[in-house]
Amino acid sequence: MKLNNIVIVGGGSAGFITATTLIRLFPNKKITLIESPKIPTTGVGESTTAHFKSWLSMVGIKDTDFMKECDSTYKFGIRFTDFYKKDSTYFDYPFGSGNSNINSNSWHMKKSLNKNTSVNDYAETFYTSALMMKHNKITDTCTGFDYKMDTGYQIDAVKFANWLRDKICIPEKINYIKQTIKDIKINDDGIEYLLLDDDNKIYGDLFIDCTGFSSLLLGKTMKEEFVSYENILPNNSAWTAHLKYKNKKKELVPYTNCTAIENGWVWNTPLWNSIGTGYVYSDKYVDDTLALKEFKKHLSDNKHDIESLSFKNIKVRTGVYKRLFVKNVCAIGLSAGFIEPLESTGLLAIHEYVLYLTSLMERDDISQWDKDAYNYSCRHFFNIWAHFVALHFSLSLREDTNYWKDIKNKSIIQDENTIYQDTLHPLIFNKIYNNYFPQNSGMHFIATGMNWNPINTNVVKYANKQHDFDFNVFNDEIKQIDKHKSTIYDEVKKGKTLEEFMIKTIYSD
Repeated sequence: MKLNNIVIVGGGSAGFITATTLIRLFPNKKITLIESPKIPTTGVGESTTAHFKSWLSMVGIKDTDFMKECDSTYKFGIRFTDFYKKDSTYFDYPFGSGNSNINSNSWHMKKSLNKNTSVNDYAETFYTSALMMKHNKITDTCTGFDYKMDTGYQIDAVKFANWLRDKICIPEKINYIKQTIKDIKINDDGIEYLLLDDDNKIYGDLFIDCTGFSSLLLGKTMKEEFVSYENILPNNSAWTAHLKYKNKKKELVPYTNCTAIENGWVWNTPLWNSIGTGYVYSDKYVDDTLALKEFKKHLSDNKHDIESLSFKNIKVRTGVYKRLFVKNVCAIGLSAGFIEPLESTGLLAIHEYVLYLTSLMERDDISQWDKDAYNYSCRHFFNIWAHFVALHFSLSLREDTNYWKDIKNKSIIQDENTIYQDTLHPLIFNKIYNNYFPQNSGMHFIATGMNWNPINTNVVKYANKQHDFDFNVFNDEIKQIDKHKSTIYDEVKKGKTLEEFMIKTIYSD
């Protein structure tokens, strides 16, 4: 299967990230992007992970190129409020490389010996970015943190897609067509051509589906089977809005805040000129009208003026297509699948899938093996992240509504032979058998934030009694990690607020 003529169907983040990547890495290929003037972009994703940095670097885009144009700010992690228990506390999932010179098992022992240790202390001990999140500070000279590498972005995804279109794709000679597709001709090899409203036929070697939830090419045309995640991720609806700042210096924080409420959770994503917010919920537990009422109450309780807001309702489905590369059709973005936005995986899936695709294109010819490898890699990625997100609910102890009672009691361990070695296995196996965590990972932040300690306290007590275990060794290590945390805090508090730092680095004009 030759790849000289590539056709991308759909704009938005998926379409223009894909187009930008292909034109920058394969400038000699013919690349066409067709965007319908009748279909609005979803515009939900306004937050990235730290992996977005790698994609920007790969395609040669600097922060100063786009951030000011896209209302963007820096993001150091994600905060989860009231997920563990109602009206309890928060815990953070910070970005960055962390402090690898500290033994994480010593912290887990500390938690076992001192039950009053804060659930967020783990993140604050091992990651400088967590202390920056806590105190709304940023510095480019702090130990264990490099803002040029360790940050994600809070970004207006619609503006970013338009920026990619106007500043890269069109100037670098992508064949950009603003037309609606009225028919699709298929043959034994997949899609033969697309028939546009103006009766022009668009032929291609590879057709990339970036049409969002409609999945026009993969789902509707190729009739590929969709595998739902509804059994572990039931949220299927969202109300969205944009808030005005009341106190920008205080509210412009370097993290996306996710707050659990009656029948789902609310995100707050501080952009430069406004705060993107939304309520993600399941319409099996609350209808759209009542959900909007719950959302408005939450905003009012937090002193926001709801009368001036414009609310938009979005319907989603969680899951992934069984195959994402079928014949000459490849899906990227929402057309491939969706995991609810709790861990900002929307944009992550786009640029990671594009990365997988470009790795196959290096031979300039794609075999069935390549397609199978792509399908395996993408499904594996989706499964890992879906179960990771589901863990945020499964470890919760909330029971204040039927939604939380049901969602915390859903079993997410169903086939231990598939993906659990990478996701849930460390939590289960190490708590029950090994009695320690071998490494730091995102899993640790969620587990410790939900008060799940992998150290079995009873085993610790037994070791102390039966084997004359010397706890002084751990006590010395605990003193060292507490001292390290204090030293880092002294550095952090000298930094600037996010607003001050953004003015200095991006918004100086």
